Amino acid sequence: MDLLFATMPVPGHVAPLLPIARALTSRGHHVRWCTGRVFEERVTACGAEFVAMNPSIDHMGRNVDTLFPERTSLKGVAKLRYDMRAVFLDPIPAQVDDLRRVLTSRPADLVLHDTAYVGATVLEQLGGPRAVSVGVTPMMLPAADVPPFGPGLRYRSGVVARLSYAAVRSLLDNVVFKPVYEHRDRILSTLGLPAGERGLASVSAHLHLQNGVAALEHPRAFLPPQVKYVGALVDPVAVVELPSWWERMVSSGRPIVHVTQGTVADMDLGQLVLPTIRALADEDVTVVASVGSHDVGPLPPNAFAAPFLPYDRLLPLVSAMVTNGGFGGVQLALAQGVPLVVAGMTEDKPEVAARVERSGAGLNLRTSTPSEKAIKAAVRKVLGGQGFRARAEMLGEEYRRHDAGELSAGYVERLIQTSAANGVQAG
Repeated sequence: MDLLFATMPVPGHVAPLLPIARALTSRGHHVRWCTGRVFEERVTACGAEFVAMNPSIDHMGRNVDTLFPERTSLKGVAKLRYDMRAVFLDPIPAQVDDLRRVLTSRPADLVLHDTAYVGATVLEQLGGPRAVSVGVTPMMLPAADVPPFGPGLRYRSGVVARLSYAAVRSLLDNVVFKPVYEHRDRILSTLGLPAGERGLASVSAHLHLQNGVAALEHPRAFLPPQVKYVGALVDPVAVVELPSWWERMVSSGRPIVHVTQGTVADMDLGQLVLPTIRALADEDVTVVASVGSHDVGPLPPNAFAAPFLPYDRLLPLVSAMVTNGGFGGVQLALAQGVPLVVAGMTEDKPEVAARVERSGAGLNLRTSTPSEKAIKAAVRKVLGGQGFRARAEMLGEEYRRHDAGELSAGYVERLIQTSAANGVQAG
C-alpha cells in the first residue's frame, strides 16, 4: 500500500501515529508523512518518508501562546472558541493544498490523520482519497447515552441523565460553539462545500482507530462498526541515561509518586508539579517529578526531578501518578496498572479526568490548580484505597492485550483488501 499520514504539528497528535507507521512500514508498505519539521527525525526513525508541511501552519516547536499571543488574554469559553478557530479550523485550506501537492507527485491509497487535522476529511469530500481517522483524545463521537464532549461531565446512566445530556448538548451546539461552526462553514464555503454538521467529532466513515481501550471510555449502547479501540497508541521518547539519583530512588523503600504536567502544558510548574512536591514533602513517599527545561531549585529530601524520565522503567515502580491529564501519559500509566490523581481543565483534559474517575482507577480534582491540601488528601486516598489500584490493574490487563501499532496496521490492511474485493477504488 501507499499511505499518506497527515498530522497537526503537535507532539500529542504526532506521537500516537508513530506506532502505526512503524508497523505498516515493517510490513512493507510505503508511508509518507506530512507534518511539522521538528518531527522529521521521529518520522524517519519509524521508516516513513518525511514531507514538510506548509510553513504558514507549521508551529516549529513553539507553544500555542507564542504562536497566538491574543489567546493569553482570554479565559474560559472565549479562549476555547479562539483555539478551535485559530488552531484547528483556520489551517484547513493550507492542509488541503499540502495534501494535493503531495498526492500530485504520487497518489495514495488512504490518508491517515489525527482527528484534529480536518483538511484530510475535507479533501475526501472534494474527491480525494478516503480518510482514516486516528483518535488522539478520548472518544468524541456523540451519543444520546454519553455526556457531550468538552466539559468533562460525570457519566450517569438512565433517562434523567439522557435528558440532561441532551440539554447540555443543545446548549453547546446552539450557543457555546455556534460561532465556531459558523466560522468552519465559511471556510468550507470558500472551498465549494456545504455547511458541516453540528458537533466536534471527526470520525471517518471508513475506519476510525481510537487510542485507548473500551473499558476506559464511557459505556455506550451502540458503537459504529468502523470504530476500533486499538490500545495505547503511545511512543515515549527514549531516555538513554538514567538520572544520577535513580538507584537512591529505587532503594528508598517508600511508595513512589510520580508527578508530571506533560510535554506541552508545562510552562508553569506552579500549577501542579511544585504544589505536589511541597504537599508530599512530609509524607512517607518518594516523589519523582518530570520538569522539562525548568530549574525547580532545591528539593525536599524525599523528592527527585529530571527533565524527562524513562517511563518504561519508571512506571512499573510507581504506586501513584499525579498528572494534568495528558492522554498519552494517562494511558502509559494505566497500561502499567498505576492509579491516578488527575488535575486538568484545559483542552481535552477534563474528558480524560472524567473517564479516569468513572473507571475507578483514580481521582478527578476538577481543577488545573489544586491546593496542596487537596493534592495530599487525594494521594493519601489513592495510596490507601486498594480499589483504585485494583481497577487500574484491571485496565492494565486490557491494555496489555492490545498491540496498538500492529492492530491498527491490520485494520488498515483489511480496509484496503475489503475495498479491493468489492471493486472499490482505493485512492
